[in-house]
Order: sequence, then structure tokens, then C-alpha cells
Amino acid sequence: MSRSRQPPLVTGISPNEGIPWTKVTIRGENLGTGPTDLIGLTICGHNCLLTAEWMSASKIVCRVGQAKNDKGDIIVTTKSGGRGTSTVSFKLLKPEKIGILDQSAVWVDEMNYYDMRTDRNKGIPPLSLRPANPLGIEIEKSKFSQKDLEMLFHGMSADFTSENFSAAWYLIENHSNTSFEQLKMAVTNLKRQANKKSEGSLAYVKGGLSTFFEAQDALSAIHQKLEADGTEKVEGSMTQKLENVLNISFPLFKTGASNTADTLFQEVLGRKDKADSTRNALNVLQRFKFLFNLPLNIERNIQKGDYDVVINDYEKAKSLFGKTEVQVFKKYYAEVETRIEALRELLLDKLLETPSTLHDQKRYIRYLSDLHASGDPAWQCIGAQHKWILQLMHSCKEGYVKDLKGNPGLHSPMLDLDNDTRPSVLGHLSQTASLKRGSSFQSGRDDTWRYKTPHRVAFVEKLTKLVLSQLPNFWKLWISYVNGSLFSETAEKSGQIERSKNVRQRQNDFKKMIQEVMHSLVKLTRGALLPLSIRDGEAKQYGGWEVKCELSGQWLAHAIQTVRLTHESLTALEIPNDLLQTIQDLILDLRVRCVMATLQHTAEEIKRLAEKEDWIVDNEGLTSLPCQFEQCIVCSLQSLKGVLECKPGEASVFQQPKTQEEVCQLSINIMQVFIYCLEQLSTKPDADIDTTHLSVDVSSPDLFGSIHEDFSLTSEQRLLIVLSNCCYLERHTFLNIAEHFEKHNFQGIEKITQVSMASLKELDQRLFENYIELKADPIVGSLEPGIYAGYFDWKDCLPPTGVRNYLKEALVNIIAVHAEVFTISKELVPRVLSKVIEAVSEELSRLMQCVSSFSKNGALQARLEICALRDTVAVYLTPESKSSFKQALEALPQLSSGADKKLLEELLNKFKSSMHLQLTCFQAASSTMMKT
Repeated sequence: MSRSRQPPLVTGISPNEGIPWTKVTIRGENLGTGPTDLIGLTICGHNCLLTAEWMSASKIVCRVGQAKNDKGDIIVTTKSGGRGTSTVSFKLLKPEKIGILDQSAVWVDEMNYYDMRTDRNKGIPPLSLRPANPLGIEIEKSKFSQKDLEMLFHGMSADFTSENFSAAWYLIENHSNTSFEQLKMAVTNLKRQANKKSEGSLAYVKGGLSTFFEAQDALSAIHQKLEADGTEKVEGSMTQKLENVLNISFPLFKTGASNTADTLFQEVLGRKDKADSTRNALNVLQRFKFLFNLPLNIERNIQKGDYDVVINDYEKAKSLFGKTEVQVFKKYYAEVETRIEALRELLLDKLLETPSTLHDQKRYIRYLSDLHASGDPAWQCIGAQHKWILQLMHSCKEGYVKDLKGNPGLHSPMLDLDNDTRPSVLGHLSQTASLKRGSSFQSGRDDTWRYKTPHRVAFVEKLTKLVLSQLPNFWKLWISYVNGSLFSETAEKSGQIERSKNVRQRQNDFKKMIQEVMHSLVKLTRGALLPLSIRDGEAKQYGGWEVKCELSGQWLAHAIQTVRLTHESLTALEIPNDLLQTIQDLILDLRVRCVMATLQHTAEEIKRLAEKEDWIVDNEGLTSLPCQFEQCIVCSLQSLKGVLECKPGEASVFQQPKTQEEVCQLSINIMQVFIYCLEQLSTKPDADIDTTHLSVDVSSPDLFGSIHEDFSLTSEQRLLIVLSNCCYLERHTFLNIAEHFEKHNFQGIEKITQVSMASLKELDQRLFENYIELKADPIVGSLEPGIYAGYFDWKDCLPPTGVRNYLKEALVNIIAVHAEVFTISKELVPRVLSKVIEAVSEELSRLMQCVSSFSKNGALQARLEICALRDTVAVYLTPESKSSFKQALEALPQLSSGADKKLLEELLNKFKSSMHLQLTCFQAASSTMMKT
């Protein structure tokens, strides 16, 4: 007959290991169709069918029996599927031996021992058994005789269950040769056994918990069976008959026995009732000692600061005795409430104390929330912190103002540059220019920056630091108030609806608090750094510094950086931008003021550049002054780089047309101040020029060797140097400065350049005319006296023999001008000599046109001198000078004979040959101009 189902398959067993008689649950597939279908169950080779309980086709419950194998498969056999297989195994553990004094939840079989007398095994009761080795180590019998030990330990015994047990006797007898390490192991074993016994009945119950459950299940099953059979309710049952016999047969005996017992035991029972009442009272005290001791415990825990313990005890007492009707309990509970109310007041006082940390604030709020304090302690704390922050800010200002009035000499703004020990912009730049341009100019300023922070700047730093130390915790306290993390879970659930209403109502109030803090921060900062930006009515509250000098651009830039960092820190707290807009406006105003102050300070420094002019000229005809001027402006703009740079959310400094106009005007003023310095240097009297520090640049021509041995400068030489600087400024410096302005996003650069260039050209033209007047007038004035020296007459003169001395003297003077200009600046030579020659040619033309008539010799003499001068300075002739020479020649009679022309040519060649050395400068200039 073929099987209709698949063989059983065991896929799981729980637990997968245990001692014999462990109850296990077997799970798998095809485990039978019912209890009758299950015909075999073996675990580790032991037949467990007797204890098996079929639950379903996938679950069987049974107990593991004794087995020889430590580990084996679980095999299920059914009628429908036959012998099955298993994918899991069960591990059989050895049962723990139970001593005669150990508690056990199961029955322990009697142990067998070998009886020497009967030569067979004999069962003995467990109480007669003794553990063979209580120390748990190997026993080594000693060689001492029993009699010697009895004499040594008189009246003692080696039996550890005896009242006269001697540990020394037991050790000598059983462990005389045991090592010290083995004895230490024995101590460990004894401690383990003692700890196991100290667990008491709880461990005993835990270990036999399953046994108790099984016994309970068995009793319940018997009871249900009896009820189902109706045995207890059937009239005439054994129990019913016994009760009837007792009730009918012995009523008199029952009454007499009761009376006799009352007579005999009345006193005893009275004492028993009194003892029971006393015992009950003690039991009540013991049972409810928590409540009776709670007032005292609350005071002690409050003194120790264990508020959590107090709150937990109060919650427990409230849940147990909050609604009690027992007068004693009500009295003690009222005492508890009194102390809890005092604790609420104490915690509220601690909460409102300032300063305090955010951690303590949250802790006290949570305590008050758990104690169900009246009102809203969290909001009270927020209000107290708000007032504390405002008080700190104003106290900080008052302290610095008082310190400033008491020590006016400290922390000065350092606006006096002469007393400024910091390295000025020019102090650094002058050295840079000197090194760059090869001059010997040296700065006279100390390079060490030793200064003290101005009171107002130090106040702003302290104020922002104070705000950043207090406001984050203030903001976090509000966030915790909003999201409910200030309160415990119990308080959060109970007051969630009410708190959500409070949050909506408080939101506008808190926003006003933040606005007030931001308003105070901005106003106090304005009062210190921008006193003119606050109204007169607020000057007393937010100002009161009473300082006469404004802060320099460097300190304003430092303050801007401080305020910016404050804004970034507040933004990181995720404070809404509309609350921080006032700080953005403050930063913009500070940036504008910093730019203005820096440009004004730059103008002041440039005024002092005239004092630093060393009059040392390089190969290009320049002093260090233009470079110092440019570097001064460059460094000023560089110091404004961070100020002009727009951080995220910031507007441009030049967004307002008024600011653009003011900055443009200040920039023009800087340029005009320098132009004025140049004019002052050009007109400075000789006595005011200090030339003791001068030295000649070895790479340039001998600057003053042909003038004076002591290198003293004349006014004409200063004019030339200033003119040379003006030319360089026009071609390079002003254009470079315009590029720097544009690089830093200045507005109105074209206007700045145009106005500056116009002023510079005006100065240049004026100085140039002054120099030409100084040099040309003496030469022009010497022409007429020189021509008519010795009563010379054009009508009656000897035949010409050469160029007369007046013309040679004029040429020498022109050569001297050439030398002076060439020494200062080669580029100025054509410009100066052209104008000088224009003046000389114009005067010569006038003189020739004034002559009424010429003799033949006079005409030849005049033509010789005019041609000699024209040919000599031909390279510097301008259209005006050429026209003057032409008019002069046209005023002369024409040469009629070839002999006169030949004579004229010979005399011209003779003149050029004789003055070849003197005229070399004009030839060199000619070749240079031809190359260029």
C-alpha cells in the first residue's frame, strides 16, 4: 500500500539543547494528520513518543528523555508518511548535580551507593548523603594516622556537617600536599557556592518556574474535570455525606467545645487580639512608611539637590494618596504638598536667577513642569533673560564711558599722526618707493605698531561678544519652548493643547524681545561709532561718549569686521532676516563712514608728503614724491578692500547717489591736495629747503656738480623738478590711480580724472611759464645792449669778421639753460629751449625791424648773426621761432654779390668751427630727436 503523504521533515526545534526531561517544541512539515497518526518520535535515539503531544501537522510538543548520545537527530514517524528526516539536531546536556541541602523544583531520585558489607548497591535517603568533595579540587589523603589527628584536634571533627567541624583537620587529612594555586581555586569554588545559595528562594522559583506552571495546569485540569462530571454537586457524594453526619450527630458537642474553648483561651485570645492590633499597626507603619517618611525625605533631598528623586516620590504619593479619605494619610499628604509648594518657589527663584546656563534653565523648567507649577515658568524665564541681556548691554556701555572719562589719556583714537606710533601708510610706502626707484630715501617712522584699542572700539567688541554669549542660549530656549522639549513627556502630553495656544500668543511677544535686543545692539554701536546717526533724544541713553576726535578708517574697518562676524553668528542661529535687517543697515553705514574717514585721512597724509620731499632725482628726472603719492592711495584703497567687498546680503557702498558724490569729491580733493603740495614745493623759499640730507644718485649724472659744491638747490631747479614730476603724474600716476579706483568699483572715475588732470595741467603751465620767464628774460634783455655795445651803428660799421660777442654770450646762456634742464630731465629740454628760443628770436626780429637802414656791411653783419643763431638752434625751432627769424631776415637788405654770399658762408663755418665744443649739446639733442 503506497503512502498518501510525504515523509515527515523536522526543520526546527526549540530549545535546541537541554538536560533530560526538557520540554521542547518540534516544528516541520508533514508531522502527521492527528494524534493517532503519530506512531514514533525519537530524539538523540531515545523514544519520546510517550510524552509527545501532537498540536498540528507542523508542530509537536514533547519532553526529551535519557539518551546515550550527546547530540542526535529528531526523527518523526507517521502512519501516513512513514519514517521522516531532520535538518536540525538536539544537544543533550548533562544535568547539574543537586546536593542534599539544595532546593529543587523537581523530584530528585534517591542515589545508589555500594555497600561493602552486603557487596551490593543499596538505596539510601538523600538526607543521609554527604558531598564527597566540598572544595571542588582533587583530594590527596595524608599519611597522618587518625589517632594522631584526634589527639591534635581533641573534641573536633573533620566532618564539615558536624557542629565541631575543624577546617584545619579537614585540610591536613585531605589536602596536605595540595599546592597553593589549587587552594586558591578551592576558595573560588566555595565563593561561587555561597553566592549561589545567597540567591535564595527567588533563584529557586526562577529555576523551577516551568514546574510550577505545569503543576498549576494539572490542578486546573482536575478541577475542570470534576466540575464537568458534576461530582461535587451530586447529592449523596462522599463529601456531602461526611458534612451531613457532622452537622446532625454532634451539635451539642460542637457548642460545648466552643464554650469550653472560649473559657480556656479567653485571656490568650485577648492577648492575641492585642498583639494582632499592635502587629497590624506596625504593619501599617511598615507598609505605608513611604508616605510617613516622605516629608522628611523631601527636605533632605532638596538640601542635597536631588530634585528628580523628590519629583518621583511626589508623583508616586500623589497617585497613591492624592484622593485618599483616611485622615492620617490626608494629614501626611498635606505636609507633602506644603513642602512641594516650597520647592516650586525655590525652583522658580533659581530659574529666574541671572546669570544661569541653558542647561540649568531647562532643568528647572522641566522640574517645575513635572511639579505642575502654576503659570508659565518657561515664559517667565524667557522674560527674565531678555531683561538681563538688555541690562548687561547698557551696563557695558556705562562702564566704558565711565572708564573713558576717568582715564581720558588711554585708548585714544590715535588720530594725531605725529604722535601715532603705528606705521603710517606713507612710512611703509616711502621705503617701498625708495627701493623700487633706486633712491636713497628712508622713512623716518618707527615700523613697530604699538597702540591701545580705542574705548569705543573695545566697547563694540565687548558688546558683540556679550550678545553672542547670551543671545544663542536665549534663542535656543525659545526654540525649546516652541517644540516642547523643555517639558517632560508626561507634562508634554497633558499640556500640549494649552501650550500650543500659548506659543501662538507668545510668538509676537518674543519677536518684539529679539527686535528690542537688536535695536539696543545697533543703537549702542551707533552711539559709539556713528554718534551723528542717532537722534538727540537717544543720545543720553545710547551715547554719552563725549569724544572730540572721530575714529580712523583702520579702527572703523576693525569694527566692521566685528559687526560682520556678529551678524554671521546670529544668522547661523537661523534668526529670521527681518530681525537682523537693522544690523545690515548698521554695517552699510559703517562701511560708508569708513570709506569717508579713510579718504579724509589719506588727504591728511598727502598734505605731509611735501615734508618728505628729498629732491633726489633719478635718471628719469623724478623724485620719490609721485611714487609715494601713488602708493599712499593704493594702500588706502587696499585697506578698504574688505570694507568695499559685499558679503552675502550686503548692499554696495556706492548704491546711494549722495555717497557716490561725496566719495567722488573726496577723491578729487586728494588729487588736488597733492597738486597743491607740488605748488608749495615749487614756490618754497630757498631758506626753507633742507639739503643737508641730500646725496647724489651714483647711477645718474652729476646733478649739482656744475652748480654748487654744497648741493644747494635754486628756485629754478626746484621748478624743473616739480615740472618733471608733473609730467610723470600726467602720463602715468594719475592714470594708474584711475585704474585702482576702477578696480575698487569707485564711481565717477572720469570726473575724478578730468578734474585732476585739468588742475595738474594748470599748475604745470603756470610753473612752466614762471621758469621760462626766469630764464628767457635775462637772455632777451641782454640782446639789445649787446648789439649796440661800443656805439655800434648798422649804417656805419666795418666789414664783418665774425659773430660778435653778444650773440655768443646769448648762446652760452641758452647752453646753460640746456645744461640745467638736461641735468634734471632730458624730456623737458625741447619744451624749455623751444620757448626760450622763441623769446630770443622774437626779440631779435623786433630789433631788426626797428633799424631804419642798414649799410652793406651792417646788413651782412646782421645776416651773419641771425643765420648763426638760427642754424645753431635749428633743432629746437618752432613755427613761431621760424617765423620770427624769417621776419628778421626780411627786414635786412638782400645780398647782391656772390662775394658777399661767399664771405657769409665762410664766416658761418668759422663760427661753427670755433664754437664746436659749446654747440655739441645742440648736435646731441638733434641726433636724439632724430632717433625718437
